[in-house]
Amino acid sequence: MSINSESECSVPARDGGRPLLLIADDQPSNIRVLFEIFKDDYEVCMALSGEAVLTFLEQRIPDLILLDIVMPELGGFAVCQRLKESARTANIPVIFVTANNDPEEEARGLVAGAVDFIAKPFHATVVKARVNTQLTVKRQADQLRAMAMIDGLTGVANRRRFDAALEMEWRRAAREGGELAVIMIDVDFFKRYNDRFGHLEGDHCLRQVAGALQQRLSRSPDLLARYGGEEFACVLPATGLDGALILSKELEQRVRALGLPHPDSEAAPVVTVSIGVAAGRPNQGGSAAALLASADTQLYRAKQSGRARVCGQTFDEPPTGGAQIAALAN
Repeated sequence: MSINSESECSVPARDGGRPLLLIADDQPSNIRVLFEIFKDDYEVCMALSGEAVLTFLEQRIPDLILLDIVMPELGGFAVCQRLKESARTANIPVIFVTANNDPEEEARGLVAGAVDFIAKPFHATVVKARVNTQLTVKRQADQLRAMAMIDGLTGVANRRRFDAALEMEWRRAAREGGELAVIMIDVDFFKRYNDRFGHLEGDHCLRQVAGALQQRLSRSPDLLARYGGEEFACVLPATGLDGALILSKELEQRVRALGLPHPDSEAAPVVTVSIGVAAGRPNQGGSAAALLASADTQLYRAKQSGRARVCGQTFDEPPTGGAQIAALAN
């Protein structure tokens, strides 16, 4: 193995689901030793500097980082601190690797957020055991975090997951100059449905609605969440108003096509939804909360206009006078 660049990988992409390790050390000889230890069981990527680590993380998120403490310009402690300050990278376990056996330095590393400390020279069996242990802990923690982000009734994401995704996608779109859309969905006259059929049937209705909505969201970045009660919400990265309106109309039709009887609805004899849409470019100003509020305003307009329809607005236009409003009644 030769190392000719600031960062590189043993294979170009995730290899068969193997864990991804990032080894960061300014000494290629140390990287070669660790590479030989892990190459058969993991996808291994290398970085020769702290800056190269941060650059790598803009593109990919490793399952674990083996991080040298002493590197020029940006050392291991500073890199670890940067990782823990970002929600995107805070959960990556970091194992510090150093030739220094000073207990105070080890304590400093643990305070900085590292999960373990390995001294040079390496003992292959010990290093592999420690890495395997931390990866097992990470998998368990990831599973618990995932469970905490799922709505127990419908199986889609919950409000907490939606809020986090919206903020993350807002920042990403602002940084890249892309578009972002939000969809708010409300089951029409759901209280009347519960009053007639009971809460068990109401829960069954919500599960079926969630399933119909989820089946249409085919892009992996798109997120459907139960926002609360009978409300659902979607985050659609890289999507403008026209695309979000087309998708929203399809979502409305899919729920209607379930054919769930709703004799007490004033919108249709079956269960329907009202949908509000807002889309824009975050780099032109505003906030994620304002985008969500704009979609909620459009949801209110759809309900005031008779329900079972879609209303949408371009977020970067004024809310009155020059706004683009679309009502797609079925």
